[in-house]
Amino acid sequence: MKRKQTGFTLVEIAIVLVIVGLLLGGILKGQEMIIQAKVKNSITDFSGVSAAYYGYQDRYRAIPGDDAAATRWGADVIPGDGNRILAGAYNAADANPTVAATPETILWWDHLRRSGFVTGASGGTKPVNSFGGFLGVQTGNGATPPIAALPAATGFTNLIMCSQNLPDKVAIALDVQMDDGSPATGAVRGVLAPGDVAITETSVVPAAYAETGTGVYTLCRQF
Repeated sequence: MKRKQTGFTLVEIAIVLVIVGLLLGGILKGQEMIIQAKVKNSITDFSGVSAAYYGYQDRYRAIPGDDAAATRWGADVIPGDGNRILAGAYNAADANPTVAATPETILWWDHLRRSGFVTGASGGTKPVNSFGGFLGVQTGNGATPPIAALPAATGFTNLIMCSQNLPDKVAIALDVQMDDGSPATGAVRGVLAPGDVAITETSVVPAAYAETGTGVYTLCRQF
């Protein structure tokens, strides 16, 4: 007996390919929408911490972390020295803010939380951004990238905030939307610093961003 072979017609195959294409397009578009939402969250991080700082300064006439009168919240609260300089690095290790040796860059978060300008229980733990990197603050020393950026550039010498572990496309979007789009100039500067690698004087500060899909940046913005 002869068996009649059956299979998909060209029309059926075309319909399947169209459906697969639509599904893939929807998935990719959905991923880009998620990335864009995270970009907006990262901008909110910078804006929110900046607003908290200015609110604290208006209320107490002091810089959080450097506030010499921070014992207003209790004798166990470590105050700053009140010299208007935030001592310590933006990437200082999280520490118990009731220990006298705690850097002012960690006390910063404790003071903001106790004052109510930043949500969460009191403590010196640095917040985390949408990409798993931490947020940190410090007073620019004018010598360490991106505080100094390129050799011919003028470094940040005032208060700055840094956000870590940002994918290249996100770093580009943030700089374009908040500043001039250049990692080496302006109020926002970027350094190629993958993962939790600290920014040092040998960190790479490119003259322009490169969207390779593998680059990871730390961005710092002056208040």
